[in-house]
Amino acid sequence: MLELLTNTKIHFQLPIQELVEHTLRRKEGVLNDTGALVVFTGEFTGRSPADKFIVKDELTANAVDWNKFNNSIAREHFLLLKKDLLNYLDQQKEVWVRDAYACSNPAYRLNIRIVNENPWCNLFCANMFIAPAAGEPDQFEQGWLIIHAPGFKADPLRHGTRRANFTIISFSNKTILIGGTGYTGEIKKGIFAVLNFILPYQRNVLSMHCSANEGAKGDTALFFGLSGTGKTTLSSDPSRKLIGDDEHGWNDRGIFNFEGGCYAKVINLSSKDEPDIFQAIRSGALVENTTFTNGTNTIDFKSKAISENTRVSYPLDFIKNAKKTFVSRPPENIFFLTCDAYGVFPPISKLSIEQAAYYFINGYTAKIAGTEEGIKEPQLTFSACFGAPFLPLHPEFYARLFKEKLAKHRPNVWLVNTGWTGGSYGVGSRINIAYTRAMISAAINGRLDDVNYHPHPIFRIMVPQDCPGVPEELLNPWNTWADKRAYYATAEMVAGKFRENYEEAFQKQY
Repeated sequence: MLELLTNTKIHFQLPIQELVEHTLRRKEGVLNDTGALVVFTGEFTGRSPADKFIVKDELTANAVDWNKFNNSIAREHFLLLKKDLLNYLDQQKEVWVRDAYACSNPAYRLNIRIVNENPWCNLFCANMFIAPAAGEPDQFEQGWLIIHAPGFKADPLRHGTRRANFTIISFSNKTILIGGTGYTGEIKKGIFAVLNFILPYQRNVLSMHCSANEGAKGDTALFFGLSGTGKTTLSSDPSRKLIGDDEHGWNDRGIFNFEGGCYAKVINLSSKDEPDIFQAIRSGALVENTTFTNGTNTIDFKSKAISENTRVSYPLDFIKNAKKTFVSRPPENIFFLTCDAYGVFPPISKLSIEQAAYYFINGYTAKIAGTEEGIKEPQLTFSACFGAPFLPLHPEFYARLFKEKLAKHRPNVWLVNTGWTGGSYGVGSRINIAYTRAMISAAINGRLDDVNYHPHPIFRIMVPQDCPGVPEELLNPWNTWADKRAYYATAEMVAGKFRENYEEAFQKQY
């Protein structure tokens, strides 16, 4: 592919510091007071799911679940867009190219070559993907190709896109095209979507939108949830080793990370509540869409001036207790992190296998402001398998694999509400993260094994009557509402939405 770029200067496999220097030279970013590179991603500060396409061809026509997240595009449009995109890059003075991997398990490793229009986007890839070992690039065989050019605008009439921005995946050509957007999350989620097709469909491995960590005894915990529900924050536990913060696979032997880095939200970041992430913002980290305190180069983490979806990417080894091998044994505890904007779910509850499968396929949460274009406040959503925008196959495919894993390995499965209590959004308050940490710690350490439980009167999930370090009244959500009738009416309404979602969306066969 590089032979098609004959006019532009190619910077290949540059170390992180040189990518930072190139960004500063081009005036595309500045350094903060801890040495991290701070950039603005442009018009888009979040993903645009409606502008993600999959090429419909012999490989995908009958396999992909075509829906609002999996929009189809003709192969002819893809080939024309690829040609125009490469021509655009060849007209630039310089481009940045990097070879890397996805999947820490060598049996499933995906070779990736990335071509970026901007050096800081290449830095993001250096942080987020797994670097080849010394000497490997000489023998590197390209598997997948990512071409990313924020400055290129598609012509919808010519290229078959919806707008000027796009993400297009061709499984037959093993290529991802991204243009019109500088939001780097499109790169990592593009590869995640690829793995969500290849691993379950071709390798019978469950791919998961979750973080994972490991205890001193080798016990593994998984944390499922959409962006903003606390995956990165809650899996970054000083007492446990971090395996990864967002994307993992589960085969018969255990868990393995897809990535080599973390991509964490930093809105309202504090050294007290999230010390590991706070300390990772240093030289080599890439911070997106934050502003500085007036007259300084100190990041104002409370500022929403650009976006609520402020982010930082950094290599996993920036977390001092990260596990170097990024693999672990099958999980003993699984947490579904649900940002309940209605405030009706308990802060923690225990699920049976049948309930776990039901809540997994529904994926109830609220979209948090800024993570997608147009989201300004929490919005109720059902995101299948806690990752619907990234699932090329029908959700039942992943749910079947998930239920098989639960039946075989028998982990504890917990539903954790990281959203509201005392009322719905606008009335109640967000659950204190310190209490959430205490509940998760109690579950992992077995301190909820012998407490008394009672079934929730509407959802029938099992609610612990006490938990170390957590006020008893918080455990029962109806106790936190001033208007008990309003609580039960709201809970019944949410339960009805669950039934509607399941019956309408997931009863069809894949």
